[in-house]
Amino acid sequence: MARIQSLDVLLSPSGKDYLAEVYGNVIENVMKQGISSKIKNTALSGNPTAGTVEAKRFENRNSKAYGTARGAGAGEKVTAKPVTVAINVDKELITEVENKDVSLYGVDNFIEKQAQMDQKSMIRELERAFWAQATDSSDGGTNISLQGTTAEEKAEELIQAVETVKNDFVDGVDRDSISLVLTPAMYGQLRTYIDKVSDGGAKAEEIALFHGVKVYSSVYLPSGVTAGIAIADGSIAQPVMANVYNPERVQLSNAIATGLFYSYGTKCVSPDLIMYA
Repeated sequence: MARIQSLDVLLSPSGKDYLAEVYGNVIENVMKQGISSKIKNTALSGNPTAGTVEAKRFENRNSKAYGTARGAGAGEKVTAKPVTVAINVDKELITEVENKDVSLYGVDNFIEKQAQMDQKSMIRELERAFWAQATDSSDGGTNISLQGTTAEEKAEELIQAVETVKNDFVDGVDRDSISLVLTPAMYGQLRTYIDKVSDGGAKAEEIALFHGVKVYSSVYLPSGVTAGIAIADGSIAQPVMANVYNPERVQLSNAIATGLFYSYGTKCVSPDLIMYA
């Protein structure tokens, strides 16, 4: 749309459409850019507006001798463990925009800058909640002691701790289904190791894979995590609902309020597939 010259335009249908588009992009980018959004469990059932959704963990299936189902007159029933995820954290990012605030940038540029800041704020909130849940002492993963002394040895230990899990639900975990999320210090050490052993490694800013596992660096890991977290994809659910705030004039002022509301919940679905050190 054309450059917005007045805050009052935000109250018009075209202005509201503009805000819906800007904050719609915020919500979409949050769902794409966070590390947690790449690996969280999205196989959820139920109506989020009711306050809860449900994830299921399906138990392993073992083959039977031919004719077993025919003899029993029925096939083997699917066994699943339900995990209820409460959407119980309510947040808002509401900004009062004064005419004097937009005099330098213009209304639309100011709104877009605010939206970018809100996007970063939302990502920070969700990332911190996600990794705090991963390392929760009562409902999260397992804190393991690493024996290795180098970054590559520690990273491989974390990976194998998840890869070798066997129980009623998994019989080992494929490496392409594991993510390794490291502290910046640990990530830097691993990056240095890869640069030394790889001809073209130093040219790449990110570590694409380490021994077949996706690798990320995060500044949002809990302070007690000094190395990193290995996690199987889908081990944590974090449903998010967001609504753009319908702009309105702030009473007895020359300001207009804009922003969004969002709610989320975070729950471990497979705590046995999360290892941290």
